[in-house]
Amino acid sequence: MMKIRQHFQKWILQEDLNFLLTNRIPRITLTRFMGWWSQIKHPWVVKSSMAVWGWFSDLDLSDAKLKKFDSLHACFTRELLPGARVVNPDPAFMTSPCDAIVGACGTITQGQVFQAKGFPYQLQTLLGTSERCHHWPAALEGGTYITLRLTSSMYHRFHAPHDVQLQHVTYISGDTWNVNPVALKRVQELFCKNERAVLHMQTQEGVPFLIVPVAAVLVASMRFHAVDVLLNLRYQGPNEMPCDAVYAKGQEMGWFEHGSTILVFVPKGFALADGIAPGVQIRMGQALLKIT
Repeated sequence: MMKIRQHFQKWILQEDLNFLLTNRIPRITLTRFMGWWSQIKHPWVVKSSMAVWGWFSDLDLSDAKLKKFDSLHACFTRELLPGARVVNPDPAFMTSPCDAIVGACGTITQGQVFQAKGFPYQLQTLLGTSERCHHWPAALEGGTYITLRLTSSMYHRFHAPHDVQLQHVTYISGDTWNVNPVALKRVQELFCKNERAVLHMQTQEGVPFLIVPVAAVLVASMRFHAVDVLLNLRYQGPNEMPCDAVYAKGQEMGWFEHGSTILVFVPKGFALADGIAPGVQIRMGQALLKIT
């Protein structure tokens, strides 16, 4: 059975087939359906859905606080056992806000960054037309960006990368393209098309930076503890949400409801921590950026 599952996963990951199955579909309709389906509290629905899920991913619940769930949503947003993640306490490092696979990363040059090799996008396009975001490209010029991709089977909560203050949230509605490497190599400015939220952050020392969670197919739903609303495709409230939330390093800030991407943008004065490179799998709390 294990070999059959491995062959199935290899087959489904073929680029043309994967892109067809995850993008050439009614993405928004399917994402809304998944949001409804994941909330159903019925043992047959949960058991069968998790069995199907297991065929498409390497779901590991060994470090989960609970091992049985009353809905798919409860599994997607699961908490971990105490001590399952160790947060690097060194104040010279900014840590990863989530479990992830590192994607494109590098220097912000003339307001441009990359979603994949040969696929650039402008930071201002990602941040949208909000007046609150107009100053960020200049403030971050010459700084560093990191793409962190969360797969569907990963831990979906995200945490403060340092002792920080969340000052404002800008919500931008959009599409739900898949954000896996196959799509990133085919869809121009993909992150700029998808639903996303811009988290306006500042370290305890006053250094400004951005965290931008980006939603994807099946996962257009984000929850931030500092904002008392669920941001998803049905959200009709204000796009600008002032807040004043202070977090200690490693403290939980919110969660995705399936899997997606978190983009981190910091100004000059940071360098990638040792071992951080595209394709590397990291865990929440691991050193991500070194303050130089």
